[in-house]
Amino acid sequence: MPPEPPEIRPAAAADLDAINDIYNHYVLHSTCTYQEDPSTAAQRAAWFAAHGARHPVTVAIDGGAIVGWASLSPFHARCAYRLTVENSVYVHPDHHRRGIGRALLRDLLDRAILLGHRQIVAVISADQLPSLALHRALGFRDAGLLRGVGFKFGRWLDVAYLQKSCGTTPSTGESEGAIL
Repeated sequence: MPPEPPEIRPAAAADLDAINDIYNHYVLHSTCTYQEDPSTAAQRAAWFAAHGARHPVTVAIDGGAIVGWASLSPFHARCAYRLTVENSVYVHPDHHRRGIGRALLRDLLDRAILLGHRQIVAVISADQLPSLALHRALGFRDAGLLRGVGFKFGRWLDVAYLQKSCGTTPSTGESEGAIL
C-alpha cells in the first residue's frame, strides 16, 4: 500500500528553522545545492521575506513534522522574465522515497498555473539523478546542460536545465504543452 501523501501548506515564519535545517543538510552533504556555507537564521528569514504571493514557499507535513519544503522563485530579475519561475524542492533525508518530493512538486506546478506563470525552470546538478527523474516524470523537458560550471567537494559539476510549460489547468503529472 502506497504511503499517504503529506499535507502541503504555505510556509510560515515559524517553519523557517525546519526549512533551514533541511536545506543546510544538503549544503553540507550534497550537490543538490551549490551553496557551500550553511544559511543562517537571518539569511533564511531574508529569503522568506523576498518570497510573496507570486513566489510561494510551501512545506510538507507528515506526522506533525515538516519533512520537506518547496518554493517558486523568480527565474531572473529582469522584467521580461516575470512570468518564468524557478522551482526548488528539498526533502528531509530521513524521508526519501515516500512520494514527498513528488507531492511538493505537483503542488508547486498547480500553484504556478493558478498564479499565471508561463514557464517553470529547474536548475539541477546533473549528478542528481533522482531529482532529474522526478522532474522528467512530471513533464519537465531537458532544456540544456552547462558543463563544469560548479565546483564543490573538490570536483567540477555540470548543471542541467529542465523546463515545463504551464498549462491552463492544474497538473496531472502529464505534459501540458510543448515548450516554445
